[in-house]
Amino acid sequence: MFYKWALGEIAMKTDFPLSSSEALTSEPINPEASTPDDTIWVRLRAEAAQKQSGEPALARLYGSILRSRSFENALVQSLIRRLSHPSLPAKELKTIFLEPLLADGSIGEAARADLSAVVERDPASGQLIEPFLFFKGYAAIQTHRLTHWHWNAGRRDIALYLQSRSSEVFQTDIHPGAQLGKGVFLDHATGFVAGETVVIEDNVSILHGVTLGGTGTEKADRHPKIRTGVLIGAGAQVIGNIEIGAYSRIAAGSFVTQPVPPRCTAVGVPARILKGAGTDNPAETMDETLEQGTYESFTYVI
Repeated sequence: MFYKWALGEIAMKTDFPLSSSEALTSEPINPEASTPDDTIWVRLRAEAAQKQSGEPALARLYGSILRSRSFENALVQSLIRRLSHPSLPAKELKTIFLEPLLADGSIGEAARADLSAVVERDPASGQLIEPFLFFKGYAAIQTHRLTHWHWNAGRRDIALYLQSRSSEVFQTDIHPGAQLGKGVFLDHATGFVAGETVVIEDNVSILHGVTLGGTGTEKADRHPKIRTGVLIGAGAQVIGNIEIGAYSRIAAGSFVTQPVPPRCTAVGVPARILKGAGTDNPAETMDETLEQGTYESFTYVI
């Protein structure tokens, strides 16, 4: 039996009719996701209630969260609003998005971890509702999680369609085959590219303009493996089936074609390896600075 939301103090009635897309998520999809100990969901609803009274122009948008019975339903609603298209209308897209969430509870768990990661690592975001509704990096990652499930289920055409649509809307290009852990923070997102055999482990932070690409034409394992705790700066190009070791970092604008050991920094074109990564966990601290003395070992060609 589906759990019925019981927190009356943050459940709000609306005096306007629901649009056809808003009505899509009136029923919960995950009985466990709506329980009161789901702190992310409770906090998100509380923020939506506060925002709805403070910004009337966006009341319908915030209300869509309050009318949802679970985090997963609210997430589907948010993605449908941005990705539905005459070629795949909201009603059909709802079914496609709900199927993975019903089949695999870890997708919802990862989406919660990603949302927490944004607020913890991005000083521009102080509330969960901001990345949930407005940040395209978060939306692109969640779309990929659903797309990846369909890819693994053998629904190649649906997966490629969703990849194409996500790329059009969010300006990212993540192959449906790429494997992502949880707690992934994609900051700004524009221009991010990840190839088919990319692996990104838990708690990784990536800025805009990053390419995780392959080399050659062989249909083999040909893309980077990004281990836990890694920070990749804006515009970095990481190419080939190489490992970027845990808690390392890639400096902005670097071109990396060789493995990077754990807890090291790769910087330059082509990249050179420096011992140390600035902090114990670069992905969490988002520290992209280099000590002044490190520049002395570089020779630049202009």
